[in-house]
Amino acid sequence: MVWEGSARPPVQLLELFKCENAFPMCSFSYAAELVNSCSCTASRLDRPGPAGFFFVSFFLRKKKKQTAVQFQRFFLQQLRFHKLEARGRKIFRTSPSGNRTPVSRVTGGDTYHYTNEELYVRSLARSRYIALRTQSAAPRPAPAALHPGRRSPPRAALAGSLSAQNYISQRPPRAALPCSPLRSAEAARGRRSACRARAMAAVADPSSFASPACCLTRHLHLRCRVDFGARALRGAAAFTVRAEREALRCLVLDTKDLQVFKVTVNGQDAKFGFGEKHKFKGTPLEITLPFELRRGQEAIIEISFESSPKSSALQWFTPEQTSGKKHPFLFSQCQATHCRAILPCQDTPAVKLTYYAEVSVPKELVALMSANRDGEMPDPEDSSRKIYRFRQNVPIPCYLIALVVGALESRQIGPRTLVWAEKELVDKSAYEFAETEAMLQTAEDLAGPYVWGQYDLLVLPPSFPYGGMENPCLTFVTPTLLAGDRSLSNVIAHEISHSWTGNLVTNKTWEHFWLNEGHTVYLERRIGGRLFGEQFRHFQALGGWRELQNTIKTLGDTNPITNLVPDLNEIDLDAAYSSVPYEKGFALLFHLEQLLGGPDVFMGFLKAYIQQFAYKSVGTDEWKKFLYSYFKDKVDILDKVDWNSWMHAPGMPPVKPTYDMTLANACVALSQRWIKAKESDLGSFSSADLKGMSSHQLIEFLGQLLLEAPLPVSHVKRMQQVYDFNAITNSEIRFRWLRLCIQSKWEEAIPLALKMATDQGRMKFTRPLFRDLYNFDKSRDLTVKTFLEHRACMHPVTSMLVGKDLKQDQ
Repeated sequence: MVWEGSARPPVQLLELFKCENAFPMCSFSYAAELVNSCSCTASRLDRPGPAGFFFVSFFLRKKKKQTAVQFQRFFLQQLRFHKLEARGRKIFRTSPSGNRTPVSRVTGGDTYHYTNEELYVRSLARSRYIALRTQSAAPRPAPAALHPGRRSPPRAALAGSLSAQNYISQRPPRAALPCSPLRSAEAARGRRSACRARAMAAVADPSSFASPACCLTRHLHLRCRVDFGARALRGAAAFTVRAEREALRCLVLDTKDLQVFKVTVNGQDAKFGFGEKHKFKGTPLEITLPFELRRGQEAIIEISFESSPKSSALQWFTPEQTSGKKHPFLFSQCQATHCRAILPCQDTPAVKLTYYAEVSVPKELVALMSANRDGEMPDPEDSSRKIYRFRQNVPIPCYLIALVVGALESRQIGPRTLVWAEKELVDKSAYEFAETEAMLQTAEDLAGPYVWGQYDLLVLPPSFPYGGMENPCLTFVTPTLLAGDRSLSNVIAHEISHSWTGNLVTNKTWEHFWLNEGHTVYLERRIGGRLFGEQFRHFQALGGWRELQNTIKTLGDTNPITNLVPDLNEIDLDAAYSSVPYEKGFALLFHLEQLLGGPDVFMGFLKAYIQQFAYKSVGTDEWKKFLYSYFKDKVDILDKVDWNSWMHAPGMPPVKPTYDMTLANACVALSQRWIKAKESDLGSFSSADLKGMSSHQLIEFLGQLLLEAPLPVSHVKRMQQVYDFNAITNSEIRFRWLRLCIQSKWEEAIPLALKMATDQGRMKFTRPLFRDLYNFDKSRDLTVKTFLEHRACMHPVTSMLVGKDLKQDQ
């Protein structure tokens, strides 16, 4: 339906207001936000369109007289300079992805309007979404940084470019006073200093320079060019920002090893400078706005930038390092604080934004991002290149922005899932992850509707440092999951679960990382329980407890980093990464499940928690407050929980949950036989010991042995004779077996352990293997030599952390 700009909204909108449940959360604040979202009929963004008139009568009709009077005052105040004539053509339609984006987000030249709460409530009802699209009257040329060396882009490149005319500030910019260049430079330095002081005072995240309490990023429009020769991304990032306080004149963004060439605000040049470089957080980018912004005003800040060849977020591969040996490859890994090494941003999980991206790559390669694909076209500036477009309409924190470029192929494995990989691995990957849709459907049944549209999987080169990364619409996974028997697919269940806990509801800062990972592990194991039985869920939970014991043993039971909510001031997040937020967080939730009424009762809480905080970032205090409000009839039970020990004490949790031991008993019994065996008993072991044991049980058996003192060399030699663990390719089994051998100081295992440590780069495997090898005096020198030879091929984060483990980077 089309609204051509009359002072009266269309009949369809009037009918919507008449409906009793059209606005389930209709209140003063909700109406105010919706009126502002319909402001495109006015000459300035903050002024309401004609839709506002109808809310006054709407509230009166609902017999909410006091609300109507309150709203009328607000409306008249907003209407002071309002002109009733409309500007531009207004079209109501469903957004391309089926999801609406937050109020006043620019998306590829369009602006979609909605409220986050309305989006989730309507998705629960399986309703269609209605979005308001504003077409720019006079589009601004696209950033020239996409095509270096050219002053202006071709006419074809103007389509979908950003328009600052929809974001004119409330107050005209103050005229600059004439002054000498020296005084002007001194004034700029003084403004930046004052900006830095105010920003630092407002910073709530110890891992970021940004101050979202002053200014919030709402949307990113990214145009960039992938340069394999220079190993750099260069382009322009245009941020839609909203002032969160009065008289905003400055903004601080996170950067790390970036070059910044130019900054404009609503098309006007802005002064900028870098602050003091921090050893691991990077460097703050301090931008002085050319005019003041009032609270609630928005502006477009466009930054031309280039990443460093040594960016900690990017790994570049030569053709020889890929499976196909013909084309280069690139992938990003932004969690936790590495998005700032790709582009300037508010690199804190407290800030969520939507994004639209256009990426220019060599035409023989494929580009993918953590967003829904929005088409491709030839690069008008270079016939050897192609531009891929992406649209992410659900707000996400910057650490979920992801990019991969390579010679990729895909196979469809479900109605909303493609698996992507290099040609040599794509069919094997399609087989391994064939159960993805069943997991997605189970997760939806447990947690609510999947709001992201597509769910694709990408199998990366072996150096990828994690098991998986929950990038929206495109989960990154390690090839070490390709066991051939689908036995390691629980990682996929984990990443799917992040679509609700982590991506939809996000930890506010990294001290509260357990909110992401503890809830995700809980949901992952609920999915496993639904698919494979409740005994399997308990078996996985017990394995997690054992993994936590191993981590605490390595880190030390008095190490404050083992707190569930640690103090991360001046702590490098990469160095602090461990299984603690995953398994200690899960143990707390599993303990609460058993206290409060069982799996179904606690799943009701988790589903309500997701609905309550969808599209938001939360902290532990908010989570706990909601827990108490949900279980208000069980407050006496909750009060008996030792919250301080769970949250703020190091080491193992104060309480161990109860586990069903049915599947674990065989693993424990066999491990105890080996631990207690004397030399004369070794002949009693045979291959029949493992008969009927699944790969999960073999993992648990070896994990139990790793918790104890190292076995004698004679024991591991006999184990190899009867079980032939060297022939097993399952990465989880092989990893534990080789650790057991090295800890027992079996020299024959050294080359096998070094090979596994360097053939793949998953830090879960690589770091412990290198540490064990370094601690073995007969392999220490060879270990350091091997690391230095392979260091250039490692992911930047893996290289840095292994270097510290081996005392090569002090």
